Amino acid sequence: MIALALVFAFSCFGIGLLLTLWRVVFSPSIPDRILALDTMVVNVIALIVLYGMERGSGLYFEAALLFAMTGFVSSVAYAKFILRGDIIE
Repeated sequence: MIALALVFAFSCFGIGLLLTLWRVVFSPSIPDRILALDTMVVNVIALIVLYGMERGSGLYFEAALLFAMTGFVSSVAYAKFILRGDIIE
């Protein structure tokens, strides 16, 4: 039963990842692209955690945490660039 639930979750997050990729490519403005990239980071984190559950390894959870921290910092840097036009003051 858990294998079926994992397949369903993989497919849902995979479809979500493809839809956000579509939004990144065909969005009307830069803030929409940044929001879509942040959503892609969340979807990739979910896929990494699901893969870790499937394999039964804790290493993937640590990788998901590192990816989450990197995604957060990049989202903040993009937002700061949009507001000020400069990342480093």
